[in-house]
Amino acid sequence: MEDAQIHGSIEKLVAEEHELWEREAAGNATEDDRQRLASIKVSLDQCWDYLRQRRALREAGRDPGAADVRAPEVVETYEQ
Repeated sequence: MEDAQIHGSIEKLVAEEHELWEREAAGNATEDDRQRLASIKVSLDQCWDYLRQRRALREAGRDPGAADVRAPEVVETYEQ
């Protein structure tokens, strides 16, 4: 996957996240909406991590294609 594709995925996830937060703010969110929000959060963390890996590899003169999407258990334990 190329960086532009990763950015595109991030943009789609963010748009969906905003829509779900609007439903939550209006009091119209369902439990499925809340579960989807949690899933989107993990997916966004994975996308950003993957993009950072690719950039770091590129800056180190290595192949960005060697980056891997890390498991949710990994990206969700990072400290911010």
